[in-house]
Amino acid sequence: MGAFDWFRTWFGSSNTIKLDGYFFELNVKAYYKRLAVESCIDLIANTISRCEFQTFEKGKEKRGENYYLLNVQPNQNQNATEFIHSLVNNLIMNNEVLIIMQDDQLYVADDYSVKEFAFKENVYSDVIIGDLKIGKTFLESDVLSIKLNNRNVMHVINSLYEDYGKLLASGMNYYKRKNNKRYLIKGDFLRPQNKETQEAIDAMFEGQLKNWFDPDKEGSAFQIQDGYTMEDMSDGQKGNAGNNGTSRDIREIVNDIIDFVAMPLHIPRGLIKGDVADVEKLVDSFIMFGIKPIVELIMDEFNRKVYNKEQFLERTYMKIDTNQIKVVDITQLAAAADKLFAIGFSFNEILALVGRDPIQEDWADKRYVTKNYQDIKTLEGGENT
Repeated sequence: MGAFDWFRTWFGSSNTIKLDGYFFELNVKAYYKRLAVESCIDLIANTISRCEFQTFEKGKEKRGENYYLLNVQPNQNQNATEFIHSLVNNLIMNNEVLIIMQDDQLYVADDYSVKEFAFKENVYSDVIIGDLKIGKTFLESDVLSIKLNNRNVMHVINSLYEDYGKLLASGMNYYKRKNNKRYLIKGDFLRPQNKETQEAIDAMFEGQLKNWFDPDKEGSAFQIQDGYTMEDMSDGQKGNAGNNGTSRDIREIVNDIIDFVAMPLHIPRGLIKGDVADVEKLVDSFIMFGIKPIVELIMDEFNRKVYNKEQFLERTYMKIDTNQIKVVDITQLAAAADKLFAIGFSFNEILALVGRDPIQEDWADKRYVTKNYQDIKTLEGGENT
């Protein structure tokens, strides 16, 4: 079907034709979803990276091999921050993550197969780390297996984007069309239907008009032939008042996509968009509903696999401290720190709460209370207060 035949289907009369100056193809812009997903993953990973993985032995904090492994270098190829980013990325994208220990080092598996059982340990095989496929199989007790939800939320996000991505692409194309030029071409189109005439008309429309109307070209010229006139029918020309649309309409659709991705991950919309209004409340909500559930999953899995029941009951365990997530001005804590010190917090305990290293002095671990606080039994006995 030649260009002339195609144009002929749009004839309003025997000698007029209306042209839309943009030939478009619907294209789902998948990278907008990728932007939203990656932004959410980075925010979660960066937040958890600020946490301290504390290790305790019989109730006392101890910095040993496990502490170094979790806070500094999980394996010879990654530092702790890179490891957390890899862990969170797999957890969000795949709804689960597998961590194996090899030669006293921790590795996040990029791919694996699992055979689940009801009354005995699950079996993991075909484990791949980077380009290396590990031939051995692992039992459930040999690995750290963390599952985010019973159902993979990314399947919901992907299904939603199949429809919403088309709406985004359609909105972008609509913006281009509404802001593009449209002309009514008048002339004698009833030419002889021979090959030479057909080729000449095809060359004029395809070779000149197409480039002239292409919105992605910086400039183009058109030489109108004898017997043809062009009338501008674009929106806003000669009383053709129309809604040209703005790029803000497209931005609103992109914002909707970000909202849809952030919602199931429990990230406040204002936080992912960089809003500064009520940022403290947004951060508190994010930590409570988005970060602490993931932190609890990591803690529970680590404690049940690395330590046995007897050790845990003796308070030998790992704890993830989320107090370091928020950046707090120490001058704003002066009154609160003084109150904590007055009710028995040691100097080192207060330093730990504000993210400072403890002082290696005996006096820094001593506890003090004011005379205003006394045992209730003393008061009941009628002694002087």
